[in-house]
Amino acid sequence: MPGNGLTRLRAAITAFFALDGFVFAGWVVRIPDIKQQTHASAGTLGLALLGVSAGAVLTMTLTGRLCRRYGSHPVTVAWMTVLALSVALPPLTRSAPALGGVLLLFGAAYGGVNVAFNSAAVDLIAALRRPVMPSFHAAFSLGGMLGAGVGGLVAGTLSPARHLLALTVVALLVTAVAGRTLLRQEAPAAPDRRAPSSRPGGPAPVSGPGRPGGSRTRGVVAVLGLVALCTAYGEGAMADWGALHLQQDLGASPGLAAAGYSCFALAMTIGRLSGTSLLERLGRTRTVVAGGTTATAGMLLGSLAPSVWVALAGFAVTGLGLANLFPVAVERAGVLAGPSGVAVASTFGYGGMLLGPPAIGFMADWLSLPAALTSVAALAGTAALIGASTRRTLGA
Repeated sequence: MPGNGLTRLRAAITAFFALDGFVFAGWVVRIPDIKQQTHASAGTLGLALLGVSAGAVLTMTLTGRLCRRYGSHPVTVAWMTVLALSVALPPLTRSAPALGGVLLLFGAAYGGVNVAFNSAAVDLIAALRRPVMPSFHAAFSLGGMLGAGVGGLVAGTLSPARHLLALTVVALLVTAVAGRTLLRQEAPAAPDRRAPSSRPGGPAPVSGPGRPGGSRTRGVVAVLGLVALCTAYGEGAMADWGALHLQQDLGASPGLAAAGYSCFALAMTIGRLSGTSLLERLGRTRTVVAGGTTATAGMLLGSLAPSVWVALAGFAVTGLGLANLFPVAVERAGVLAGPSGVAVASTFGYGGMLLGPPAIGFMADWLSLPAALTSVAALAGTAALIGASTRRTLGA
């Protein structure tokens, strides 16, 4: 594929990553309004919100098969269309069971499109011979920050129905424009994976026993999934418990406490924007080890800090450390096992995001919230150990 074709393809895939973050964040900021509209208790709302998770997990493996059969490009466009249409449905519900039903569809589309566009990104990365996966995930993070910001600005003037319908219109327009590129261009043919790359973070050779479908490959992909799980566990924990830790344990004001996750998310975005250069300089193994070690130190600082400002610094360091672990794990799983590998690693990661908040809640009841948050550091350290012990798996 000519260079211009690869550039257009990269721009289109980046647009889908950013749009995914934008749509999901736009929905999240309206959850309090939807709770009031459905007259749901906190517990009932929690059960309804499980529809997102259940739908995502159910479709991730299925999407890997669809990508193998039909190609990742048309599957990406199809799932994003469903996501765009389904985000307008929650404001139309008037009960928690109905909300759970539409969120099952929304979650199915969210999980499906994440597997599909990550698979498309893996194919493009192999053709580019550059480790640009972090840049795609940076686009997702930027889209999420923009979606949350816009949602906060319009929350006082637009009803949830109008706001989420506007998201549908925007998402369909972006899908129509970026989708044309994906539908017109087939996934680029990857170079011979047996040929070593001259770049430290570039495609690594795949040996015979590790070919897609082999038992060894499935084990390796599962190990990469554990790296994704360790990373996503931290993301979920920071989103749900970071502000409470700052306010409850360190006496921060509500506004300052809310800045905790912002510091984490902004640092993660910056880390992903610089991820390609980092991978080219250090390679995958050193990036994972350094990232996991940095996140371990940052979270120990953030959870055990004696003051708010030290904790905020710790949260930012944690974000920088975790930034590139998930992209590396998903990209390498895709190289080894195609869309099925992306599906497995993504499912592990999503499981970690689901596991983190309730696990920390139980540990906080048993011990304390600061002690519970050190589990994020423990899992980040585990990711670093996995990276150090699987150099051949990571490929560089």
